[in-house]
Amino acid sequence: MRKLSLLVSLPALIAAGASLSSLSFAHEHHSSGIQTKKSEAILAPFDIVHTRITTNKNVATFHMAVSGKAGDLKPSASGKLAGSEVFSYVWPTSLDSYEVGFEHNAGILALAVTSHPDFDDTPLFDENGDGDTGNDGNLWHSHWVVLQPNEQCGKGALGVVDIPKDAKPRLPKTWPGLPILLDSPGWNPTFNTETVEVRIPFDDIGVINEASFDGVTAGLRVNQSVHAPLLCVVDVMKVASGNLSLPGKSNQ
Repeated sequence: MRKLSLLVSLPALIAAGASLSSLSFAHEHHSSGIQTKKSEAILAPFDIVHTRITTNKNVATFHMAVSGKAGDLKPSASGKLAGSEVFSYVWPTSLDSYEVGFEHNAGILALAVTSHPDFDDTPLFDENGDGDTGNDGNLWHSHWVVLQPNEQCGKGALGVVDIPKDAKPRLPKTWPGLPILLDSPGWNPTFNTETVEVRIPFDDIGVINEASFDGVTAGLRVNQSVHAPLLCVVDVMKVASGNLSLPGKSNQ
């Protein structure tokens, strides 16, 4: 497996965003949403070229296309939780975190499709169908996560929001029990050559139609001390907009 040696920090990526203008568009058949230019400097399975959210009745489809085969690379197992890696396809949104079961305005609400072989954070679901719900973190699966800037994760870096000890915040019914603002709702991602999609039903589809979004491919890492911050965004591969400005609008 190729190592992710070309990953860059979010501040560095944003600073370099202007250089992307010299690259040509890829996958121009992907219409609407955020069109992003192909980059030879980024591993193709994480090189975002198109990000979109569409709605039909009460279902929102989160869509991302890359210049290679989506989902083709996963982290290598380390055999331990501390320091373990997470690879992810992420749709940061302007949605209020309250809409999916957290407190109001708890941070940046993002849908994430992740793979991490060293732990399982979907205890209600048996993704590989072997009768054990605790051994399939390596399979791509979806989460809602709440992110905030966290200097302990690095300068300008984001982390999944930790739940302080003895705190009792509002949490979704499918919260997996980890001390972070993460939900495991069980919406299965679908991979098809260069695309990854997740279909999510909403009681009020209007909240999605009014929201804005972006696309990110990133690596996260569990803290070596397995303590606050528990999960940091340590490597950003690509941001669809180039600057995390959330320019996308549903059905546009």
